[in-house]
Amino acid sequence: MEAHRILYLYQQYREHKASVDELEELQLLLADGEAGKALRDSWHGDWLSISDEEIRILNLDSKEENFKAIVSKTQFRIKKIRLWPQIAIAAAVITIIFGAGLFYFYNQPGKTEQATAYVNDIAPGKQGATLTLANGQKILINEAAAGNIASQSGVKISKTADGKIIYEISERRSGKLEYNTLSTTRGEQTQLRLPDGSVVFLNAASSLKYPTSFANLDKRSVSLTGEGYFEITRDKAHPFVVESKGQKVEVLGTHFNINAYQDEPVIKTTLLEGRVRVIGQQTEKILVPGFEAVNTGSGIALNKVDTELAVAWKNNNFMFENGDIKSIMRMVERWYNVEVIYQGKVPMDALYGTVSRFDKVSSVLRILESAGGVHFKIVGRKVYVSAEK
Repeated sequence: MEAHRILYLYQQYREHKASVDELEELQLLLADGEAGKALRDSWHGDWLSISDEEIRILNLDSKEENFKAIVSKTQFRIKKIRLWPQIAIAAAVITIIFGAGLFYFYNQPGKTEQATAYVNDIAPGKQGATLTLANGQKILINEAAAGNIASQSGVKISKTADGKIIYEISERRSGKLEYNTLSTTRGEQTQLRLPDGSVVFLNAASSLKYPTSFANLDKRSVSLTGEGYFEITRDKAHPFVVESKGQKVEVLGTHFNINAYQDEPVIKTTLLEGRVRVIGQQTEKILVPGFEAVNTGSGIALNKVDTELAVAWKNNNFMFENGDIKSIMRMVERWYNVEVIYQGKVPMDALYGTVSRFDKVSSVLRILESAGGVHFKIVGRKVYVSAEK
């Protein structure tokens, strides 16, 4: 978590948003914290070569100028990153320093070729979705005015000023059972409050099908494709069930994330609070906070994970740790609405980094290039990926 804090602080510094206190915190973490120790231990190792003079810069008084000095003076000798858990923190911090050096590198004269590769930069995704009512009517959320947008089965459907969809019971009668579907395309994400008060965040290229009212239902069942983060209102008498890609997740009241995209090889269910039962086609597992259920179709494995990674998208960040280039580029495709094209064989080494989802696509690509081994070129809405020359 300390490494992630440093990543956040560096992001603030790079975007000129960091306060004096944040700059001081960044320096202190690098100089004195556990992550800073891991970084110092690795400075004379295989990843980076930094002189004793540069280490001493961390102890001077002018925070921002000294940070600029250390990243501008750094001489990099990067190996492709193949890491084991003991040095994962060091790798995350190295990503910061290397990303900083890369930021200066790309702003130096004579880097025309790389600048040309990113001349057609692409803006990030935004809030947006399409609501499909039970009668087939489609409502584009971005075009609908804030306020009441529909009424069904004794339920009022409204939109807030920031685009959130809210279902509220307007009549005590339940009416007939009807289903709505809220869906996002590539480059969209949205937020929904269900009639029971549960909140769902939908990632890009995802959809949620749900009843307009849970009245008189034994279970509160919904269907998910893609990725969603759920904050479920507790109701012992009416369990909440999420069906996705041949899997069911049963909960009473909890916070969890499900990644069930069709183009992903497994379904990942990550629990932040509470307790859930993950039911696969052949087995089921009980999930506790801090663990992730990985459903391969033939079985379910439980892994202890950093839950912050699973919900980074909800917090408007790309955060990857031990990710391969193709899994990361699938996230890029969905959020930036681009087509990724691979040219030749690309390395599949572990990659680490964090970048704001509000940044343009070039910011993500530069972080990935910083690890070495891959090169990107943007042409229109196509991103070409090739091995580094």
